[in-house]
Amino acid sequence: MAVRRIFIWVVLLLVLVGSACRKNQQVLSAGGIITFSTDTLKFDTVFTAAGSFTTGIMIFNPQNDAVVLSSVQMENGTASFFHLNVDGFQGNVATNIKIAAHDSIYVFATVKIDPTDTLTPFLITDRLVATMNGNVFSIPFTAYGQNAHYIINDSLTQYTRWLTDKPYVVINKLAVGPYAELNIPAGCRVYMHQNARIFNYGLLVVDSAGIPGKDSVVFQGDRLDRAYFGYIGYPGEWGGLYFVGGSGGLLRNTVLKNCGGSTPYYYYGINSAAIQLGDSAVLFMDHSKIQNAIGYGIYSEHGLLYMNNCLLHTTGAQALAIIKGGYDSITNCTFANYGTAAVTHNNNGTVNVQNYVPDPAHPGHYFFGSLDGVMQNCLVYGSLDSEIICDSVPDITARFRMQNCLLKMGDVRESWVNFTNCIFNQDPMFKNTSNGDFHLSVGSPCIGTGGTFGATGLYDLDGTPWGSGNDIGCYKQP
Repeated sequence: MAVRRIFIWVVLLLVLVGSACRKNQQVLSAGGIITFSTDTLKFDTVFTAAGSFTTGIMIFNPQNDAVVLSSVQMENGTASFFHLNVDGFQGNVATNIKIAAHDSIYVFATVKIDPTDTLTPFLITDRLVATMNGNVFSIPFTAYGQNAHYIINDSLTQYTRWLTDKPYVVINKLAVGPYAELNIPAGCRVYMHQNARIFNYGLLVVDSAGIPGKDSVVFQGDRLDRAYFGYIGYPGEWGGLYFVGGSGGLLRNTVLKNCGGSTPYYYYGINSAAIQLGDSAVLFMDHSKIQNAIGYGIYSEHGLLYMNNCLLHTTGAQALAIIKGGYDSITNCTFANYGTAAVTHNNNGTVNVQNYVPDPAHPGHYFFGSLDGVMQNCLVYGSLDSEIICDSVPDITARFRMQNCLLKMGDVRESWVNFTNCIFNQDPMFKNTSNGDFHLSVGSPCIGTGGTFGATGLYDLDGTPWGSGNDIGCYKQP
């Protein structure tokens, strides 16, 4: 019994000593660090009904002294979608939170979202910010905001047809495998997260049936809170479409806007472009638009490009760059660049055609490819003195025909380019270039001066019947 009483007294003494040590523990008054249990707090759920989900993290104090967090809060404050419980204290701002030496606290976060609210961004982001001794530590929070099909670093290995019940949101990348096909039908809504890009090794088909200009499939950034961009579309909000060499695609009645952001991807040379074609990639593009791209509209490096009734405008680099040759057939398309506050148009022409490309690994060396192409009923214009660059190297095939086109071009006419019935340096009389309206005004020299070519189709980009006569460009003047 005596031994038992001694043991109990020792245990009590140790408890009292430990308690006293914790109460009198020195508080770190300068410097120091804290760590989090994860690098990002992700709410990995798609909200379907309640729109509420709770998860948590731990904040660790690795020091030998206690620390006091002067504040723990959400960066967006009361406007945040996230709501906190910090070590038992509820509210989006907690102050004077003490963490003992080599101890930790729990932070629970609840996100409350109405998943049917179409004004809510698809991806909700905020940051938890903790301040200690004047130093700031933070961790990002992410959650899905709307009901959608979320594609996150996905790869397709077979035929896949997207649905139209909910939008698709692509985060980071989507790869269409060599033996796969991605089919995106009319009525499908596609939103791309920052720097997201679709890499096509197989077949990418966006075939939006219906009236041209009215039932388009639109690829755009996923920031729906336009206030973030000053209520305008901002170039480079997302990456683009990359057709790897040997792949194929069809874009019919498709719009790509506010894109062209650069995206690293393995060893491939990814340009800042809305669409990039690799060697021998084949793309049919019909009644479609590319607008407000921070880099190229289309960058084709020895690709096979067939375009009909398309509009490419407001791009930071060339709207169309045919590089290292290839085969190209382009009919009734408009390429226009004037520049905006967000897109500079100072020294890059609107269209570039050449049969070589510099070797980035060996300055002064080049790659070459045969070039054979034709532009018919096309309009190339902009704010520079000359909007077309044509260049070639000897001994490599270079043939290009421009028929019934209106071109803003300098006095040099390359011998390997055949110009037939072209109009040079006459104002096409666009209706309103500052608002992106590239329809023709009455009296435009493009009206009735186009040729009759089989690839034109029945309708212009708006769905207006071409009738018996053709205008130059993608729009018929009523």
